[in-house]
Amino acid sequence: MKEKIGQIFSIATDNAPVTGCTISKEIASAGENSIICFSLAEQTDISAEIYPYRKFLIVASGKLEVYTGNGSILSLAEGESLVTPVDIPVGMRTEFGAIYTEITIGRSEKMNRAIKTGEIFKLAELLPYQDGKIINMDVVHNSKMKFVIMSFDAGTGLLEHAAPGEALIFALDGEGVIGYEGKEHTIHAGENFVFAKGGAHWVKAAKRFKMALLLTLE
Repeated sequence: MKEKIGQIFSIATDNAPVTGCTISKEIASAGENSIICFSLAEQTDISAEIYPYRKFLIVASGKLEVYTGNGSILSLAEGESLVTPVDIPVGMRTEFGAIYTEITIGRSEKMNRAIKTGEIFKLAELLPYQDGKIINMDVVHNSKMKFVIMSFDAGTGLLEHAAPGEALIFALDGEGVIGYEGKEHTIHAGENFVFAKGGAHWVKAAKRFKMALLLTLE
């Protein structure tokens, strides 16, 4: 992945918009899926086009308007997400600036039933906390990519292990501790972390903690 490995960072902080411009940066690709960060300066617009795939949007900062050829306009704020439809024009614009991550999802790929195309939602609100438990929800996956969200009650965690591919963490709520290659990193909502393929890591929740994990496979 084209992001910092093994240290806390922020997609929102590291991708500041440039006045009058829209910027895209590919973070990773996995088969037909791509993960791209977009930075839109205030009063900029990505024209509506028809795409043969859905776009899973995760807003890191600012406010983003998603508009379609059928006249609908949806306004997303920081921490909100949307899966766009296919076969109709879809565009993005912002009045005051926005930074977001876009994950392309093939039209035939199945998503969790909790997510409805064209409806705004928050990843952190898709699953609850439960006393003494860790809860997992697969959002979407295929042979090259897996996107999952997890909630950790205080005092729970994952033992050290290594992933079969690179992984991007989105901290969604609360505070967690990530152990990576012998070092501990405290991560808070709104921050990010990347594991390299085969990188030994563990996760611990001293307080309640939610995160999303985007795993890419070769």
